[in-house]
Amino acid sequence: MSEKLTIAPKTNHKSLLFSEIALDLDNLQAHFAVLGMPYGAAYTPQDYNNDQTNAPTAIRQASDRVIRSPERFDFDIDGPLLQGRDDVRFVDCGDVPADLSDPRGHFRRAELATRKILAAGAIPIVLGGDHGITNPILRAFDDQGPITIVHLDAHLDWRDEVNGIKDGLSSPMRRASELPYVKEIIQIGMRASGSARQEEADYARKWGAEIITAYELHDTGMEAVLARIPDGGRYYLTIDADGLDPTCMPAVAGPAPGGVTFVQARKLIHGLVKKGRVVGMDFVEIQPEKDINQHSCMIAGRLILNFIGAAIRAGYCDTTR
Repeated sequence: MSEKLTIAPKTNHKSLLFSEIALDLDNLQAHFAVLGMPYGAAYTPQDYNNDQTNAPTAIRQASDRVIRSPERFDFDIDGPLLQGRDDVRFVDCGDVPADLSDPRGHFRRAELATRKILAAGAIPIVLGGDHGITNPILRAFDDQGPITIVHLDAHLDWRDEVNGIKDGLSSPMRRASELPYVKEIIQIGMRASGSARQEEADYARKWGAEIITAYELHDTGMEAVLARIPDGGRYYLTIDADGLDPTCMPAVAGPAPGGVTFVQARKLIHGLVKKGRVVGMDFVEIQPEKDINQHSCMIAGRLILNFIGAAIRAGYCDTTR
């Protein structure tokens, strides 16, 4: 019997945005596939089961705050979620489980699950968890390149290691830069301070990362930022919740004023969808215990909804591009 790569989500809303649950990844038929990845690579024993591990459940729980019904008209996407089409399949593949006897096994399972989602021709939409979850997800794209990483975050995430851990939340861009099929990294919303030191900032710039601070974004606008992203690319979008301004995303560990607004993030998503093909995305680092009236989880859901609706309208479900 083959190993189970995912388990059913444990919520009243068992799936994101009323999507169908699909745990049989070997026979997956989907255009968009949600994957919960609650656990990262902890820097301390206390971090292994921190509140960010509850985020996939919390985001799903906010589904009826995000959209009242998939059939209802939504002005963000100029139509219902699936644009009135019955041939578009949007599924939730559940959560990648952890195993205390195999502390890094969930990274292997996440990579395998993502490979199966991609093999089915679906676009993975991954719910973290801390930002370390991006590492195994990106490793599954080794036959999907070249890839342009578009990274929305307050923090640089170029540490080589922290406490000897190289796959942690401070390192996803460093690990991405080592993948031969990652050709560009565009980082948007940088501000304040995080784990990066001068050496990480220097290393990122030397590698060729395009670093756009939140203040440059506010001064020039998202249209100017989009113009700096190569056209016709295959984009992987990774959104750290703290990249958004804390006025719209309060449930984060490292809030920093002056962040990306919901309107700007939405414009980025719609712009990327039109410029090329978004081949995958993740949303990470929400801390549900810090949320206010499910606001952060609702914002995450709204951005995911905008991606799905925009992608369908752009023809992602019509042909393989």
